[in-house]
Amino acid sequence: MGRFVYAVNVSLDLRIEQVPGDDGAGEWIRIGEELHREFNARTQALALIVHGRVFYEIMEEYWPRAHEDASAPDFIREYGEIWTAKPKVLVSRTRRSADHNTRIIGGDDAIEQLAALRAETDGIIGVGGAALATQLLRAGLLDELLLTTHPAILGFGRPLFDDYEMPIELDLLEQRSFEQGVTMHHYAIRDAREG
Repeated sequence: MGRFVYAVNVSLDLRIEQVPGDDGAGEWIRIGEELHREFNARTQALALIVHGRVFYEIMEEYWPRAHEDASAPDFIREYGEIWTAKPKVLVSRTRRSADHNTRIIGGDDAIEQLAALRAETDGIIGVGGAALATQLLRAGLLDELLLTTHPAILGFGRPLFDDYEMPIELDLLEQRSFEQGVTMHHYAIRDAREG
């Protein structure tokens, strides 16, 4: 059985966007070479990536062409190759097609389809998108959080989860420090459903 891992950049006050539409790309995020290489390695190790529509569309806008950008550092070009080649699932009610090794699931039974996908996958399934992560959390299917925390307090903006009001018990699996005061905390969610 696979494990759904929501990996996301957050501020110290657990915000993922300062203003609507910055989608985790705000000026408050500090991603240096060491951290980016860590992202590359973790993405390479994934069995599968599952994205919500908004997050997928942000990723598809740049990463499939990144390997062709001679002005980009090698670790950026490498991530583009990894993301493009990795098998992906796009969860969307509106998209009918997607490229870059991506299949689409949607409809009213999307969470049931994701539960089946988790059951039949060996390894880690990366999750991208706050709305999708919140739905997986509500269904008891989100297994782990990988929070890359940047040294900024935003004070407002989109939270880590959308409208989730239940306590979440976590167990720390790993923590690391990176350049520019960035830390990474990897947690297991205690109430994740088995099978």
